[in-house]
Amino acid sequence: ARSFIFDTGLAPASAGAALAALDVLRAEPELATAVRSRAGALAAAAQRGGLPVTSPDGAVVSVLVGDPARALAAAAACLDRGVRVGCFRPPSVPDHASRLRLTARADLRADELDLVGDVLETALAAASG
Repeated sequence: ARSFIFDTGLAPASAGAALAALDVLRAEPELATAVRSRAGALAAAAQRGGLPVTSPDGAVVSVLVGDPARALAAAAACLDRGVRVGCFRPPSVPDHASRLRLTARADLRADELDLVGDVLETALAAASG
């Protein structure tokens, strides 16, 4: 049923994982700062693709692609080169607002961020033409 496309209830395992993550953050509060720093670096790397990129307040970086077919093609090209990105298109986002979403981790290395920039730049160019 259409009303069940988006479900906001957490499964018990997800709730348990969230509680465990809070325990980690209490023990290592510097991880929150590290992930924000990596998200900013990830956004800078993604901007090399030439499309609008959100400035993240958290771990998620969004790259506005627009056309759903182009977004799918770019996501597939990224995966082919070893970078997994989320691909959101209608009805999850408004028409003409399809996007790629990347999630930063506190342990991302500089070489991994460079790889993301290279892969996105190539994938977005290939998807547009």
